[in-house]
Amino acid sequence: MKTFKMMYFEFDYAGETFQIPLEDGILINQENSYNVWIIEAFIKKQYNTHFDELLQSKEIFGARAVISFPDNDPAHFSLAVYAVEEIKEQYVSVLFKGTIAVQRQHYAEQLLTQLLEDGLSGEELQHQFKLGLHYRPPLRPVKK
Repeated sequence: MKTFKMMYFEFDYAGETFQIPLEDGILINQENSYNVWIIEAFIKKQYNTHFDELLQSKEIFGARAVISFPDNDPAHFSLAVYAVEEIKEQYVSVLFKGTIAVQRQHYAEQLLTQLLEDGLSGEELQHQFKLGLHYRPPLRPVKK
């Protein structure tokens, strides 16, 4: 197993993306044949808006986490909430299990193609391209 410090965490739920300010966080790559990761987010209780619902529903959702260094690209995960534990009335520990998504090859080229298809150019193209490289949102399927 390998452990990593989590610097940033966001997840998708009910058609929205939520950024969760972390007090602390850790990712554990179990390095097993199922490619399972365990993630723990230590957050203020006020940000526990959807995790109890996700724990009850056992829904699998998309998430992104920056590992080890703030400037690293986010890693994409498919996760489910495994446990939610209140700590000292003001904090919550949220435990996730899931798999890391294999990044598509040639992401930059696909992103640029998509932005050009969207009609972007100039400074807006450059701005959206930088954002896309940093946050790596899912891309639309390639048109054939």
